[in-house]
Amino acid sequence: MASDGVRKQFWKRSSSKVPGSIQHVYGAQHPPFDPLLHGTLLKSTPKVPTTPVKAKRVSTFQEFESNTSDAWDAGEDDDELLAMAAESLNTEVVMETAHRVLRDHSQRQGQHMVQEAPAPEAEPPAAPASDLRLVKSVSESHTSCPAESASGAASLQRSQSLPHSASVALGGTADPSTLGSSALSEREASRLDKFQQLLAGPHTDLEELRKLSWSGIPKPVRPITWKLLSGYLPANVDRRPATLQRKQEEYFAFIEHYYDSRNDEVHQDTYRQIHIDIPRMSPEALILQPKVTEIFERILFIWAIRHPASGYVQGINDLVTPFFVVFICEYIEGEDVDSVDICSVPAEVLRNIEADTYWCMSKLLDGIQDNYTFAQPGIQMKVKMLEELVSRIDEQVHQHLDQHEVRYLQFAFRWMNNLLMREVPLRCTIRLWDTYQSEPEGFSHFHLYVCAAFLVRWRREILEERDFQELLLFLQNLPTAHWGDQDISLLLAEAYRLKFAFADAPNHYKK
Repeated sequence: MASDGVRKQFWKRSSSKVPGSIQHVYGAQHPPFDPLLHGTLLKSTPKVPTTPVKAKRVSTFQEFESNTSDAWDAGEDDDELLAMAAESLNTEVVMETAHRVLRDHSQRQGQHMVQEAPAPEAEPPAAPASDLRLVKSVSESHTSCPAESASGAASLQRSQSLPHSASVALGGTADPSTLGSSALSEREASRLDKFQQLLAGPHTDLEELRKLSWSGIPKPVRPITWKLLSGYLPANVDRRPATLQRKQEEYFAFIEHYYDSRNDEVHQDTYRQIHIDIPRMSPEALILQPKVTEIFERILFIWAIRHPASGYVQGINDLVTPFFVVFICEYIEGEDVDSVDICSVPAEVLRNIEADTYWCMSKLLDGIQDNYTFAQPGIQMKVKMLEELVSRIDEQVHQHLDQHEVRYLQFAFRWMNNLLMREVPLRCTIRLWDTYQSEPEGFSHFHLYVCAAFLVRWRREILEERDFQELLLFLQNLPTAHWGDQDISLLLAEAYRLKFAFADAPNHYKK
């Protein structure tokens, strides 16, 4: 255990990364949002156990299994099945289905590695499905065997050295030409066709679009899909051109009216902080291009001026990037945004992208603004809820952190403040946001379960660390540089399982 001096030193270092040290320009104007009192969390359905159990009505699950048996063989997206299951089955069936999805995903991943990896540089053999589970119950954590630790090491080695095909630029759907499986190519082509058919109608069914988007959105249709799911564009096709024109004109009217005041005494602190924060963002090759820097400065300054309840807070700047990257990729060739020369994009296109990015980011922040009001009560509350949730799903990890005096606020504040954007690559963030925009209250509520699954994903490494300093360093620098869609899909599947275990029983948060 580290001495008090070392602990204080690391707490100071970790605090410097979070916006709590930044004085807010404006004070809070409304009370914080309480998920435990929110209507969607307190349903009339009976509470479900915190651990998976077999369905009481065996025939119900058997009927579901027979109806979807072809889906397992055809290679349908596992997390898409999870999203669809909730619509027609009771909670217990969904829970069992979630575990089946995790097992099936692990088995197919192992078969893929055996078939496609070159013999001289073959990846380690796939661990049993039970070893790839992201979350263990309290009872399992005390009965793990040495063989499980060995397979866990193999799993970690795979996560740090993924094959090239697992790292898909910008998340979502992979380019079929880079994948060696014709079946996968057909599946991705089929998914793209489903999106195009759904978007081609005169009135887009947003509920169907959410179900389809839960397991990832193909890159060609991601811009229009994000604009629809965020509520920026109307479902009616005929109304979209007029809506786009009106909102773009409205945004640039804000620019004309407010932006010249950025150097006024009342606003100069806000603009100065924005100007300091933007060069720290990633990807640097894109953000540091002068035109992009100016776009981000305008977006963030206008948002701060028009939202005095919070003003600008560090962390909000990161939320601009995914929208801007997704929208700019509609007009550029290739996959690597780091190599994009913004000067090659027409000025009128950049204006439209800037306005669209502003409005979509505003829609996102409307649901989590209590994260950024004075003292950031939303984040404080969510970190506390994360601590209580982890104490239930993996008591050993929770007690280990507590024993070494690692406080959740020291590492999870950034997870909530930046929506995990500083913890995973941008391509993974974009894939994650596909699902967040498909989930009810995805950025405010579902994100909590993703963070819980994300923390327990590293349980083996956490339990091996026996020092405050090393624990905090590890939690602030998690090895996710090589993560791809498969890692995010597994993370989302486990978060989905946790949501079903706890969303209808908020008292399970507390001991």
